[in-house]
Amino acid sequence: MAAGVLAANFPAVNTDAARSSAAVSLDDWEAVRSQFPLSRDLIHMAAFFLASHPTPVREAIERHRQGLDENPIGYWFDHEEKQEAQVLRAAADYLGVEPTDIALTDSTTMGLGLLYGGLALREGQEALTTIHDHYSTETSLRLRADRTGAFVRQVPLYCNLDAVSKEEIVETLIESVRPRTRIVAVTWVHSSTGLKLPIREMADALTKVNANRADSERALLCVDGVHGLGVEDIRLPDLGCDFFIAGTHKWLFGPRGTGLVWGHPRAWPVARATIPTFNFDAYRVWMKEIPPKDIPVGAIMTPGGFHSFEHRWALSEAFRFHQTIGKTRITERIHALNDQLKDGLIKLRHVKLHTPRSRDLSAGIVCFEVEGWKPDHVVEQLRQRRIIASVTPYATQYVRLAPSLLTSPTEVEKTVEAIRRIAP
Repeated sequence: MAAGVLAANFPAVNTDAARSSAAVSLDDWEAVRSQFPLSRDLIHMAAFFLASHPTPVREAIERHRQGLDENPIGYWFDHEEKQEAQVLRAAADYLGVEPTDIALTDSTTMGLGLLYGGLALREGQEALTTIHDHYSTETSLRLRADRTGAFVRQVPLYCNLDAVSKEEIVETLIESVRPRTRIVAVTWVHSSTGLKLPIREMADALTKVNANRADSERALLCVDGVHGLGVEDIRLPDLGCDFFIAGTHKWLFGPRGTGLVWGHPRAWPVARATIPTFNFDAYRVWMKEIPPKDIPVGAIMTPGGFHSFEHRWALSEAFRFHQTIGKTRITERIHALNDQLKDGLIKLRHVKLHTPRSRDLSAGIVCFEVEGWKPDHVVEQLRQRRIIASVTPYATQYVRLAPSLLTSPTEVEKTVEAIRRIAP
């Protein structure tokens, strides 16, 4: 069956999982924290890097692992279609889109490579990106440009991060778009500075640019959304982009090694699969039983082969875990903790905060410098105080903290105090 048909043929909520979730109240944040086996001896300020699995996800992984260990071929044939359909439905419900428009991947980087690596670009067309994007975006685009005769252009989106505004970002982007710009590739939340881009406003501005363009010339907005997914309370149609790529093993707390690519139906035709899918309808096409047009594009773009199925099939539980807590509650909690952290850091004379204070321009990552200290030395000082921080992996490096659902206000307060004690 095709991915969309599969998703439609199974209930939106797995009843066993629903009963399990209902048995545990997630009405307070300590109850949420108790779902994770993270060490209580540490303050986890880098949980966005790679998820610890909450109880429902852990239990689902173990359930599928046991089944595959006991009877690999039997369990796979009995569950593959059904479980993948449930993952697609859970993702679609969370994102507010159709399951047929979602491709499943193993990470953000894989998603970027799959999408950008198969773009139908003509010689002379352009992929516009920024100097603020991750290595994976830049490299994926350049590899495609090398094979197509298209080219990649990078631009800054602002002059001074201290004074950045939504208006400046949008105006700079639109001024950078040229008649041959076919792809606009940006990152929703920059892991280098914590800046959150105004994607909706950027999409609206590009709509005006595209008003007089033929479909084959439209500038398509592609978003690496990994550090917004699981933080911001949005549905993808409201975000306004054409493609959305994200790993689901960070803020969403999905199984490690999972991710997705979503494309708007009007945008998917520009993408070409680079890895054969294992969708069952693909075999039927191969055997001349059905025409290729009957396979949903999300299924075509989902790489085939054998995956860590126990992890992929448990992804639906991560989406339901977030839905049970409540997307609005999650957004408010993460922003409140980040507000507390930024307000504390800005009072320290020896600290230079780089992440904007406004919620409109920041999400769950806070970047800063400590006078007289290299970022990695600050991280080590915090580690000695049992606080887990990280360094931004870019040419310009900052200390990076990320309060999340696994963090309490008391722990944020302790972190600020620890930074205060690191003398300049």
